[in-house]
This record gives sequence, C-alpha cells and structure tokens, in this order.
Amino acid sequence: MNGHLEAEEQQDQKPDQELTGSWGHRPRSTLDRAEAMAPPPPPLAASTPLLHGEFGSYPARGPRFALTLTSQALHIQRLRPKPEARPRGGLVPLAEVSGCCTLRSRSPSDSAAYFCIYTYPRGRRGARRRATRTFQADGAATYEENRAEAQRWATALTCLLRGLPLPGDGEITPELLPRPPRLLLLVNPFGGRGLAWQWCKNHVLPMISEAGLSFNLIQTERQNHARELVQGLNLSEWDGIVTVSGDGLLYEVLNGLLDRPDWEEAVKMPVGILPCGSGNALAGAVNQRGGFEPALGLDLLLNCSLLLCRGGGHPLDLLSVTLASGSRCFSFLAVAWGFVSDVDIQSERFRALGSARFTLGTVLGLATLHTYRGRLSYLPATGETASPTPTHGLPRAKSELTLAPDSAPPMAHSPLHRSVSDLPLPLPLPESALASPGSPEPLPILSLNGGGPELAGDWGGAGDAPLSPDPLLSSPPGSPKAALLSPIAEGPPEIPPSSGLPPATPDAPVAMSTWGPPDHLLPPLGTPLPPDWVTVEGDFVLMLAISPSHLGADMVAAPHARFDDGLVHLCWVRSGISRASLLRLFLAMEHGTHFSLGCPQLGYAAARAFRLEPLTPRGVLTVDGEQVEYGPLQAQMHPGLATLLTGPPGCTGREP
Repeated sequence: MNGHLEAEEQQDQKPDQELTGSWGHRPRSTLDRAEAMAPPPPPLAASTPLLHGEFGSYPARGPRFALTLTSQALHIQRLRPKPEARPRGGLVPLAEVSGCCTLRSRSPSDSAAYFCIYTYPRGRRGARRRATRTFQADGAATYEENRAEAQRWATALTCLLRGLPLPGDGEITPELLPRPPRLLLLVNPFGGRGLAWQWCKNHVLPMISEAGLSFNLIQTERQNHARELVQGLNLSEWDGIVTVSGDGLLYEVLNGLLDRPDWEEAVKMPVGILPCGSGNALAGAVNQRGGFEPALGLDLLLNCSLLLCRGGGHPLDLLSVTLASGSRCFSFLAVAWGFVSDVDIQSERFRALGSARFTLGTVLGLATLHTYRGRLSYLPATGETASPTPTHGLPRAKSELTLAPDSAPPMAHSPLHRSVSDLPLPLPLPESALASPGSPEPLPILSLNGGGPELAGDWGGAGDAPLSPDPLLSSPPGSPKAALLSPIAEGPPEIPPSSGLPPATPDAPVAMSTWGPPDHLLPPLGTPLPPDWVTVEGDFVLMLAISPSHLGADMVAAPHARFDDGLVHLCWVRSGISRASLLRLFLAMEHGTHFSLGCPQLGYAAARAFRLEPLTPRGVLTVDGEQVEYGPLQAQMHPGLATLLTGPPGCTGREP
C-alpha cells in the first residue's frame, strides 16, 4: 500500500491562548487536572499532510481513492475509473466527523481491512444528515498488514478529533489512545416538547457511541433530582457530566457540585450541555464559539453533539447570587427582572410548544407591558471590556451610564437508577438494547463498536461479504466492561397521559447552596455600598444581568461576552419605550445588533458585581430561568470557577 506519513512541517505559529483540554484519562488530583487542561501545542498548518495513501472502496468493485489527512480535513480524490474534475464530497471537514472505526470482513478469504468514518454534513436545505464513508485497505498481501494500515489511519484521525498530539517519528498505533472518556448523561425526558428522550436515543447516543465515548445515562424524575444525584456522586469515576435538556438541568448540576463539602474540587468537574429543552441559551453560545451558523432544534443538538465528541474544556464564569433571605445560588446564565422574567415564567403554561412558548409569551407580554421601579447598583469593570475594540473601554463613573458595546461581528455515591449504560450499543438503539446493552448480540452487517447497521444500505451490495468491528481498535486498553455497569432502564419514561408534561410548579422552592467561594466584593445586603459603585434608579421595563453571549439559542443579548471574561453584562430598558421599539430591540437581538439601534431607553454596563433593589411591591425575579424569592438581591462574578465542555473553537466564529 502507498500510505505513508508525510514529514511534519512545523510552522512558527503563536499557540492558542485559550485554556482547552482534550479527552483523556480522568485527572485524579488538582495537579493532574491542571496538566490535563494545559494549552495544546502549536497546531500544524491546516494544509500540512499528515497521512496520504491509496484505498479501495466498499463494495470492492467500486472506485479507488487517494486519501490525504490534514489537521482540519480528510481530502478524498477518486483515482479510478477516472479522476473527477470537480470531486463531489471530496473534502470532509473534521468539524463534521463524529468518529471512526476499523472493520474486517467475515469472509476468511478477504485479506483487506476497512476504515470507516462517520460524518454529519449539511444537506442542500441546511440540515445535518448522518453519512458514512468506508475505505478498503488492500495494499498488502496479508490481513495483519492491511489492518495495521487501517488502524494507523483510524488512530491518527481519532487523535486529531480529540486534540491528542501525534508522534513525530511516524509510529501511529492504537496504543496512543487513552481509555475512552467516561460521561454521566442526565436526561430530562420532559424537556422541550417532551422530545428529549427520543432525541437522545435517536441522535445523541448513536453519535457519542461512534466517537468511542463511554457513558451512563440517568433520566431525571423530578425537580432538583439532578442536584441530589451530583451531591452524592463519586466524581472520581467520571470525566464529565453532560445534561441533555434545557438550561434548567445544568443549573441543578452546577449548584449541586457547589453544595458539596468538597466543592473546590467538585466544581472542577467538566460539565456539558446538549440542548433538548425550550430554553437553550448556553448551547447557543457553545454553538457560536464552535464556529457554526446559528441553529435551532435538532440542528443545534447535532452541532453541540459534534463539539462534545471532540472534547475540550473551557473555563466558565459563575455568578454567586445572594437573595433577600440570605440564601445563595450560582448562575451560569442570567438574572432577570421585569419583562424577560415575566415572559419566562408566564410562558410556562405553553411549555408544550417548545421554544415557541417564548415567542407567544413575548407577544402577550407586549400587550400588557408593565414598568417596575427599582434601584440598580454595580461595581464597574476595570480595564478592557468584552468589546473587541480596545478604545471602547467602560469608564469608571459615579452616575448612570447608558453605554452600548460594539455591535456583533458578522455572523458516598448515589444509585444510578433508570439508567442506560455503556457500549456496545446497537445503532439505532432498539428497546432490547436499552434493557440489556451488555448482553451478547449478533454483530450487524457493518458496525462501530457493535453499531451502525445503516452502512449496509449505504455501501453494501449483493455478493459483498459483511464486515464486523476490529476488536483491537474498538476496545482501547483500559476500556470499561459493560458487565460492571449500573442497573439498566426498562424503557423510556412514563409521561402522564393527561397533558404529556409534568405538572407545572412555578412556586416550588429553588434549592440553595450553603458552600462555595466567599463573595469578597459584596457588603452585607442592606448595608451601604462602597463609593466606587454606580447607582441607577428609576422606572424600568426590564433589567438583565447576563454572563454568556446568548439569552436564548437565537438571542444574542451580550454580543461580545465570553465564557471566561470575568464580567457580568448588565442591560436595562427604562420606561418610556414604545411597544414597537421594544419589539425591534428583541428582533435585533437575534443578530446581536440591538445596541446599534440607538434606542435612548437602552442602557448597558460591564460589571464585576451588582445589587438590585426592586421598589415595586410585586414582581418576578429569575435566576437562569428559575423563579426565586422576590426582593433585593446582589451578586458577584467568580471568573473561571467551573469548566464547560465546549469542543474546539471555530476559526472565525461562524461556519464557512
């Protein structure tokens, strides 16, 4: 076979300064975790060939291809029957690849080995669709040599996907791969329109199985269930906790981690979010950071799942919020008062509509627009703001600021009950697999770690010998065995037949944290503030204190906010704004251009801490979409307190 490792052409490039880690062994100490999350080495140029070789196709009577692997893409060129002038599908960006595997024929006379990749390209209408490409390594006389070549390609591609370094001496073997990362998936089966479980089963589990990630899955059954689970979890057994729901489930997880006696270590556990709820703000920010176009629904879920498969953690700021009673909770998203919180809570009765509930709630809220009198005080940020233009820093002021940032650029451990456990899992997942995934099963015609029967229809043909997984790459050293896993669910959750949704409990108390870092910037609530704080008082339509860029999957409230900028972005709208102007603000927020409208009632400030004192006797306050007690509150930003699984950053912040 003509496959060979090209000489690596290291170019003098500035290393990425963002703190990004890769999938690998679970760190066992603070030092190990710091090393695991260390910045990666300088990347190779995107066009530098890493591997090049000639492969056949599956079925064997098909064409032959020349494959070239770079750090950013797999290039495919047809060689026979004749080269294509304009190859179709000849470039497979790694951003669209979930994983790969090696396969072998069940025919004893077939000495070829097979290299299969799993991709999710966009179709003509923009939606992602699962596709597979299978190539035949047949350049050597023996199966062992062909298998080594197929495994070399699969190992190199997996290392690139997971951010692992490739050796410079050309020795690429499966031993380079660490054990599969072990994830705890928490699924709210009632998320969004009640589709979370189906989407998880049909899309999330197949994709992370293709990526070779190991997991346990738990379906949450009530409010604060996730919080209770992570409070008693043995965290050393996991590499990450991923919620498959809206923003509310991640709120429970983070507050559960911070409400443990070992919170300083627990909060370092990487957390991720796969959007299956009606409010998917953090997922929208992850999607944008990953370089994808704005997306909703299933497209957003697939984008975030692809990023999760790549691994990589990023520091996440958390806002410590102290309420009037003295209780405290932690926010990763936003504190809202006025119009935004009214819409959020009052639209709960339309939860069956999914994300459309917010559209309907906004229309109803505009029809009955209220104003609220209150006092907002904040400690202004020092130095540069989140705006990319250094000359637009926020000045330290003693009076009200109405500042607009630059517009956005173009665009003892708990029982794991009701759980679905590790690989191998057939794809798509039948009910029998959910009942007992560890039981022996016949191999499908084509599979990844025991899954992927769709490949037979895509690539198989009459007379072609069926393929089965290569066990040497399918089970890396140290991978866990299915026999050691937790109890298995007997099927999807039972949803009440009356409404299809759990009963609404808007007045249910939100559990608070008793541990966590001290708020050294905040005086006791009710005492005078230091002189360097700024106070704004008056009648407001809304007040929003947001940490990341997105307020919803398609609402960019703070265009230049970053996960780790150490700032809380304060936005407020004063009374006197017309309904039409307020509507224009929210429509412009879809593109992050609302600050460029020149609305005189719109105010903005970047801060490190703030205090909100409602002077209207009745109203609604929310923290990350969860209703909390009404009254004065104050909050301080804690930079980089948590770690968010974001995947690698996009090159331009938008998908090419």
